[in-house]
Amino acid sequence: MTIETRSQRVNEQIRSSPVRVIGVDGKQLGILPIEQALALAREAELDLVEVGPLERPPVCRIMDYGKFKYEQRKRQHRAQTHQVKIKEIRVRPRTGKHDLEVKINRAREFLQDKDKVLVTVQFKGRELAHVEEGQRVMAEILQALEDVGRLESPPANQGKRLVCLLAPK
Repeated sequence: MTIETRSQRVNEQIRSSPVRVIGVDGKQLGILPIEQALALAREAELDLVEVGPLERPPVCRIMDYGKFKYEQRKRQHRAQTHQVKIKEIRVRPRTGKHDLEVKINRAREFLQDKDKVLVTVQFKGRELAHVEEGQRVMAEILQALEDVGRLESPPANQGKRLVCLLAPK
């Protein structure tokens, strides 16, 4: 069992005596009675933390317990991996210039957050007769996002939709 997986006893919570004490600098101070170990910790204005409770005698270390817990949490947070999600932006061939810029900026945020972006140009009714207009919109989006994303699958027709997938660089 490691230090990180359970809570440690600190200062007065440590019941066993004598204990093996490790100083602030990592050097062993020897086997001392619990009262003397606590006095050393108080003198250094730090905590006495039990790091090896199963050893005989138990191993205790003089350290800043609050700082230790903070760094432990930080290390644990950094170890968490990012789950890649596929986010979608949908536009129409006749989507306005400003609306298109808003969608592009949103897609840029998704790519910077390391998520994939599915760009969909949706056609309705007679818009299918002008697929080139949808391809122009798709090309405009891809050009605007080429600095933060790479093309994972090229634009392809899927019925009434033109779809492509962008991955973060």
